[in-house]
Amino acid sequence: MSGTPSPLQIHGLRKSYGDVLAVDGLDLEVRAGECFGLLGPNGAGKTTTIEICEGLTAPDDGDVVILGRRWGADDRTLRQLLGISLQETQFSDKLTVAETLELFRSFYRRGPTVEAVIELVQLGEKASARVGQLSGGQRQRLALACALVGDPELLFLDEPTTGLDPQSRRQLWEVIERFRAGGRSILLTTHYMDEAERLCDRVAIVDHGRVIALGTPRELIASLGVEHVLEFALADGAPLDLAAMEGLAAVGAPSRQDGLWRLQVSELHHAMPALLAELRRQDVPLAELRTHSATLEDVFVALTGRQLRDA
Repeated sequence: MSGTPSPLQIHGLRKSYGDVLAVDGLDLEVRAGECFGLLGPNGAGKTTTIEICEGLTAPDDGDVVILGRRWGADDRTLRQLLGISLQETQFSDKLTVAETLELFRSFYRRGPTVEAVIELVQLGEKASARVGQLSGGQRQRLALACALVGDPELLFLDEPTTGLDPQSRRQLWEVIERFRAGGRSILLTTHYMDEAERLCDRVAIVDHGRVIALGTPRELIASLGVEHVLEFALADGAPLDLAAMEGLAAVGAPSRQDGLWRLQVSELHHAMPALLAELRRQDVPLAELRTHSATLEDVFVALTGRQLRDA
């Protein structure tokens, strides 16, 4: 898609609420045909940023160009070109699924049929059901259907799977992937790292309203310089000789949060026995031990010292 204009460009975006600086000079670009992820903990500025892009909130400063247009000058046109799914969408519980989508479809000049969108989000069996009878996952799929019914060129998804069970999350992922396969662009906010790694072509990790890392999920994980993370807890808060731990071969400097120690390691088959031997030498009782491949959450912890789900 070389030469295709970027559907979303953000430059120097700032927004404060009283003394709280929610967005602090943010620069971002969503390229044509990509799913771009905004990652970060609660309070990082993700929702404020996406609400400004959606025209729901006015920025204090900065420039937002959406499909070559700006809010305040091209509002009516932009509303026809965008699909928006908020963190929580309020529907009339008395309307059926089909009636709800017919209402939303009436707002747009173009778009697929209501029947086609219902099939896309796999709500065919619920088309005649009242919205008040839907499960949480079904309501989220209905919210996504309402965002897709105008055949948008750019889709905004603000934490679309928060609170859903694993099966409902994967069903929603499949719908998002089918939309993206049509060459359209998506801006997605999430604090689920498996979601970002599966759906996003590129991600920006945001903290305190600023971008602290930007790249593909693979690039950001590779930037750690390690392949695995060892996590362990000690019984009864036993003390640990950190100086000795830092001297272990193939083991990085340990960090601790909420009683859980973390070691970033490049060679797990060397690090694991070395760690166990050192804990035995220190006569430290081990209460818990687990390992996982490095993830985007590990990138965030390395950059900030905090978990992505911390408020």
